[in-house]
Amino acid sequence: MTCSLLVAAALFAVAPLAAQSLAERIARAPDGTVHLTYAAREGVCGNGAGMISFDCENGNCGRRRITTNSDWDDDTPCACDSGPVRLALQVTSGHVTRLRSYVGGHWKPAAAGVTDLGTVAAPEAARFLLDLARTGTGRAAEEAIFPAALADSVTVWPDLLKIARDGAVSTHVRNQAVFWLSQAAGDAVVKDLRDLVDDDNVDRDVREHAVFALSQEPRDVGVPALIQIARANKDPGVRRKAIFWLGQSNDPRAINLFEELLTRP
Repeated sequence: MTCSLLVAAALFAVAPLAAQSLAERIARAPDGTVHLTYAAREGVCGNGAGMISFDCENGNCGRRRITTNSDWDDDTPCACDSGPVRLALQVTSGHVTRLRSYVGGHWKPAAAGVTDLGTVAAPEAARFLLDLARTGTGRAAEEAIFPAALADSVTVWPDLLKIARDGAVSTHVRNQAVFWLSQAAGDAVVKDLRDLVDDDNVDRDVREHAVFALSQEPRDVGVPALIQIARANKDPGVRRKAIFWLGQSNDPRAINLFEELLTRP
């Protein structure tokens, strides 16, 4: 075979792989663990093992931290790294059954039963994870929300809001969507959380999680939203949740509301 034919044959062999979506590549992986890596959004860092922090600056970990798990897949834990996000997916018969998320660090050399897909585009990873959250089952669907929220160069909160409102999605997944929706601070998100609380078509458990999410927002936006819910929401259980979280705020406006409610004729 001539050199040109060899090159053409090689390109033909590579092209189908390059054209495959991330979901297709994962589905075609043999049973076992699939590793993939993508860029973390600004302000996210981790120790490469079980700790992920937010609002990080200049190599210093932020105050908000999440401990993922202690089953580390990397070598010696590193200092606070600004990325990448590393995912370990457990795959059986083409379906993802569990996920583990890390930020920073590096993988051990791939052992038997491990397929390493290398670095993928962060928006593609987020899209795969959000689709898994929406259409997947069991723990994998619930665990997919968190790493999607870590992805760089993508705005995930509109998708999280859709998932939170989708009655076909499990309550556990929807609650995860509400929590991470609350982390995407901003007036628009607060308004959407408040609208979610007021939507009678949404399960009470999800609406109560939205109340909690509002309690985690900065006081200037969270407290007024909770006061409005405590005064006007039609569901007594949701109103009680709002009052409870207002009681944890130590905000003078909450005290004024309590006086108003207790002295109401």
